[in-house]
Amino acid sequence: MQTHDTASGPVILPGQTGLFYGGQWHRSAADRWLEIEAPGTGEVLARVADATAEDVARAARAARAGARTWRRTAPLARAAVLRKIGQRLRENAAQLALLDALDCGNPVSEMGSDVMVAAALMDFFAGLVTELKGDTIPMGYDALNYTEREPVGVVARIVAFNHPLLFAMGKLAAPLAAGNAVIIKPPVQAPLSALRCAELIGDLLPPGVLSIIPGGGEAGAALAASPDVDMIGLVGSIATGRKVMEAAAGRLKPVALELGGKNPFVACSDVDPALAARAIVDGMNFTWCGQSCGSTSRAFVHRDIYEEVCERVAQACAAYVPGDPTAAATTMGAMISAEHRDRVKHAIDRARGSGARLLCGGSIPRVGVPAGGYYLEPTVFADVAADSALACEELFGPVLAMLPWDKEAELLADIHRLDVGLTAAIWTTDLARAHRLAREIDAGFVWINEVGKHFLGAPYGGVKQSGIGRDECFGEMLSFTREKNVHINLRQVGRP
Repeated sequence: MQTHDTASGPVILPGQTGLFYGGQWHRSAADRWLEIEAPGTGEVLARVADATAEDVARAARAARAGARTWRRTAPLARAAVLRKIGQRLRENAAQLALLDALDCGNPVSEMGSDVMVAAALMDFFAGLVTELKGDTIPMGYDALNYTEREPVGVVARIVAFNHPLLFAMGKLAAPLAAGNAVIIKPPVQAPLSALRCAELIGDLLPPGVLSIIPGGGEAGAALAASPDVDMIGLVGSIATGRKVMEAAAGRLKPVALELGGKNPFVACSDVDPALAARAIVDGMNFTWCGQSCGSTSRAFVHRDIYEEVCERVAQACAAYVPGDPTAAATTMGAMISAEHRDRVKHAIDRARGSGARLLCGGSIPRVGVPAGGYYLEPTVFADVAADSALACEELFGPVLAMLPWDKEAELLADIHRLDVGLTAAIWTTDLARAHRLAREIDAGFVWINEVGKHFLGAPYGGVKQSGIGRDECFGEMLSFTREKNVHINLRQVGRP
């Protein structure tokens, strides 16, 4: 058992870093490997297989065989397996949280909840397996017509680096519950927790039902185009979503896309400035460096309370201090890579010359962080123009744009400048205004006097270019099924 020393003690690394499919571990056909770095220190943690198109083809064929077995497994038996998976995750929660913190850069204090949410998703969908029901359609006395739900077959899901374990395991739950075999391609930057989970839970499922295929763009493209993959899902950028959809179009296979957003936070004039400021900062997810598609990175604050809110937002950001992700006291982790950190830093430097007012942050910290890590201070700009790059581009980093507003019509016009719509937050004491704005704002998930939270059973997903489909709800499981109609003529067809 290989371990790695961290600020919170030794963490178990995956013993297997190849490809898991067909119930076994395999080397890449081309013997290609990726070096995986720790964002907090820049050190190399492991060498992980880089799957080729040939590897994907082999895994997909194994998944096709596994799907035939799994779809014939009784729903309650499938549910029992999902609950066992959830229990294994809980039993190893501390180690898995520490491994994710080491590998993706988010603070270990937060990653434990990711493990628990993934386990809760297993239990949630396990409880819904008997709800995949069909209908009977009246056809008269001499006929029976009914529908049934059956699994689509093999589902591939490509997941993102900001919550590696939560996405790898959480996105497994619904398609497994529906009777599908599932191939997970973990994030190329942070695949270790998915590989470790394959070691922990691989024995609970029939061979081929679970595959973990690490790799880069070639593996992702091969999964989207594979004739043995019946449905493809992605958590990622809009640009990657377009590529996945284009590849899937060749076989007209359905897609599930959870993509990016430049999400608005709206503070009305009747809100307590202190509460609004705290919520604005919470909505930015500075803990994981703003690397969240749901972050409310455009804060529209009514001019009557604007200056006070700006001042309080800057003060609240002081609670987020970049530090070693594996240390229990760390409140803000590292960014995923040097390239991404530098790209966001360039956007900050560009915004400095755009007329926006820097309220706090904007620099790469040099003190109090491990050498070699990829850190950036929580950064807030005020007086941001609604048509500026800072207000229009999803930076996927710890950068918040503050914009004043006066008239509701102009506010909505500025919000809708962008062809995205994942989340939105509205803060007001006026019930009628809250409902009106919730209906007017194009977003798939709207908080009113709340921000940032997900609720198990409540559908999460975007509109416009922020995605297709809904997760974390019964509809997610339903999306991994197809409806079949059966018509029976009850007349006598045998010999008289």
